[in-house]
Amino acid sequence: MASSKRSSRPSPVRRSGNPAKKPIIAAGPVTVGDWIGAARPRTLPLAIAPVLIGTGAAIVATGVFHWVIALACLAVSVLLQIGVNFTNDYSDGIRGTDAHRVGPARLTASGRVPARTVLVVGLSFFALAALAGLAIVIRTQQWWMLAVGAVAIIAAWFYTGGKRPYGYAGLGELFVFVFFGLVATLGTTWVQAFSLPQESWAGAIAAGLFACAVLLANNLRDMDQDRAAGKRTLTVRIGKRATQVLFTVFALVPFLIAAWLALFYPIAWLSLLVLLAVIPAIIIIWTARTAKELILVLALTSVSSLLYAGMLFWAFVG
Repeated sequence: MASSKRSSRPSPVRRSGNPAKKPIIAAGPVTVGDWIGAARPRTLPLAIAPVLIGTGAAIVATGVFHWVIALACLAVSVLLQIGVNFTNDYSDGIRGTDAHRVGPARLTASGRVPARTVLVVGLSFFALAALAGLAIVIRTQQWWMLAVGAVAIIAAWFYTGGKRPYGYAGLGELFVFVFFGLVATLGTTWVQAFSLPQESWAGAIAAGLFACAVLLANNLRDMDQDRAAGKRTLTVRIGKRATQVLFTVFALVPFLIAAWLALFYPIAWLSLLVLLAVIPAIIIIWTARTAKELILVLALTSVSSLLYAGMLFWAFVG
């Protein structure tokens, strides 16, 4: 019979990750820096870039800068990205997927913050994004976009949430391209111009490819841990070499798009300067020996997406 002292201990949370190892529990109280880290600032340029491009394309179409709507679009995009990051922290944490990850410790997996608290924070950001989106709809009277916003939030949740998250089935890159490329960019243009010029389509593809490249770098870093935890990302499915090739393609095609746009907007040639950051990222992803080196690839690619978007915005409005 177990002693009463032993039975008084709380039961451990059951996880569906790698049962061969125990997760490392971080020590010490949670700090403001931990919460900021959980928002994953490195990914936020991916939320800003499509809004910049979409707004620039809208100015091309109308000749007017609708700055209030543009700021509301920025709020929707950034708040959704932060919400995704917190709900991913929650979902991956309770599954045990983050127990042995290489990057910064997550709130849920570290055990320092109750899983429910992380979930509430993530859902709160979704709610704030919904309010900003509702303000855009009221201002523009584009009521059908409420459905687009609802689908975006649902897609954000089921990336790693629910019983069958699509991020665990190798579909993460597809959804990232659609929502952080096409939907974010084209949606930003539409609510400001009520049209979708070729500049918006071209920029949307470029923004989506950058977002996919960042996700590939992240998944390549975590490939061994994801495989052990049963997370079948695209990288786990196709392997290291194919992921490196795909990353290279995704990182370079936006510059072919920029070269085409430069035929109409000469300033777009300056976007080629961003290759000074992208090329090192490509070199590292092919030569990295440790998973930690890929964190730099993620950061370089994410920042590159923002710099690239800034150059296109300048080209469109200059």
